[in-house]
Amino acid sequence: MDAAVIDAPLPERLARAITLAGPISLAQYMGAANAHYYATRDPLGRDFTTAPEISQMFGELIGLWLADLWDRAGRPLAAYVELGPGRGTLAADALRAMAKAGLTPAVHFVETSPTLRSAQAERVPGAIWHNDTTTLPGDIALLVIANEFFDALPIRQLVRGGDGWHERLVACQDTLFLPIAGKQVPDAILPPALRDAAPGSVIETSPASVAVMRGLAGRIARQGGAMLTIDYGYQGPAIGDTLQAMRAGVYANPFEAPGEHDLTAHVDFATLCAAAKAEGAASFGPVDQGGLLIALGIDARAAVLGDSVRADRDRLVAPDQMGSLFKAIAITAPDWPQPAGFA
Repeated sequence: MDAAVIDAPLPERLARAITLAGPISLAQYMGAANAHYYATRDPLGRDFTTAPEISQMFGELIGLWLADLWDRAGRPLAAYVELGPGRGTLAADALRAMAKAGLTPAVHFVETSPTLRSAQAERVPGAIWHNDTTTLPGDIALLVIANEFFDALPIRQLVRGGDGWHERLVACQDTLFLPIAGKQVPDAILPPALRDAAPGSVIETSPASVAVMRGLAGRIARQGGAMLTIDYGYQGPAIGDTLQAMRAGVYANPFEAPGEHDLTAHVDFATLCAAAKAEGAASFGPVDQGGLLIALGIDARAAVLGDSVRADRDRLVAPDQMGSLFKAIAITAPDWPQPAGFA
């Protein structure tokens, strides 16, 4: 391929690919846009802020959650694994708390962004990086954290038209990207309860998310371990278009300037839990983030840290802030104990 084409800005490369081969799936568009976005910048604090960046309490409580579960499971040899670890802030806080409880695991990060890997190395020296989950250790228990990871994985959308359901594709006119309806898809691939939804209805699926969950759940079921996933989402299947773009803290058009803002979609927790169970793992939740953090002792920790963290505590747990919007599910090996906060 011509070097000028390879070095061209992402919108030009996507436009050229669509011009040559026709419209692409929304999953292809979202995957390419987010890969470029995360590879070329550190968006935290500029486009959005995650819970670990709000307060050290978040990572500390997650670290203690892992340490408690590991202790009750018999203290097996284990690795700490984080998917999309941002700047490494959550890991640094969690590892500090785990160490006080006697857990000092090797650290493995699943991260492809060179920019974010550099930031992670500063906060967690000695971490081992992976491009995907397939190269994680295969002979020890895995203690996995996925905070705001699944929401950025590519989704497919099916849209109900007057004549049936169609997969949403992305077309291009010059460098203007726009969603269009593709070929009709058979009703058999849709949840029976949603097949007769009104025209204009949207169903979202994320095969990439299911593949990641099944791979990790199978590992956990065989090797031992647990996984905590925290994100914003719902229990599907459900009707709704949740694709959104965020830039500088403001919502943007997902089809403008691909690669220049974060594309996300709400996570279907029911589907992730079903995928984990299919691989032999146990699943728990979802529960609200606020309820989980309160159950894990955020109020006691906030009291120790003093009045300066009161606003941070409220931002993490208040129902009108992150407390109800964000939810958590836990996955464990079938012979591991029930995790704290998931009664």
